[in-house]
Amino acid sequence: MTDSPQALIRLKNLGRVYTTERLETHALAGIDLEIHPGEYVAIEGPSGCGKSTLLSVLGLLDEPSTGKYILSGVPTTDIDAEERARLRNREIGFIFQSFNLIPEMSVRENVALPLLYRGGVSGDDRNRAVADALERVGMSDRADHLPGQLSGGQQQRAAIARALVGRPSLLLADEPTGNLDSESGERVMNLLGELHQGGSTLVMVTHNPDYAALAQRRLRLSDGHIESDRSAEDPA
Repeated sequence: MTDSPQALIRLKNLGRVYTTERLETHALAGIDLEIHPGEYVAIEGPSGCGKSTLLSVLGLLDEPSTGKYILSGVPTTDIDAEERARLRNREIGFIFQSFNLIPEMSVRENVALPLLYRGGVSGDDRNRAVADALERVGMSDRADHLPGQLSGGQQQRAAIARALVGRPSLLLADEPTGNLDSESGERVMNLLGELHQGGSTLVMVTHNPDYAALAQRRLRLSDGHIESDRSAEDPA
């Protein structure tokens, strides 16, 4: 693979090994991958193939055992934990299957959290950013509700607003429709498509081939390796 200076994500011979006293598990092995700004990539594969591990590494929640991960030009394997945390807050927005909203906080307060953790953002700027993120996901009228007062689809839209609020370079979605009924899932996928059309870079793990087909590009993992990397329009 030829390195592209425009790549947002660059993985070089990346591996992740988990070891116990009796077992060594190669969750990822020899991953070479580039993702460019504005791409929409779906990651597919059977359970245990390494999808969640790859997403955790991309999100700087886990570190590779071997190889390199370069994000926005920064070699993430060469920086300390504090700088990794800063890079994660600045560059990455997370969308989880289980929403991960804090139940005692309003939607507005949940969405503001990444900016509070970032620091150095004035109250006025934070309020404007939160209002803009809620408007983008159609949740402005639910800003003062608690998560428990929302449907599952509304909670996921609030979680997407939280992922967007800091204007990250990369959105990572882990089975974003996994806890939703089919109608709510369709709405969330439509929203993700709109965000991509608006310029967001999106990497999504999904078991649903219909949802994977909505992405520009489909990666299929098998036993920790990339088995295929193709355009969504290409035949399987």
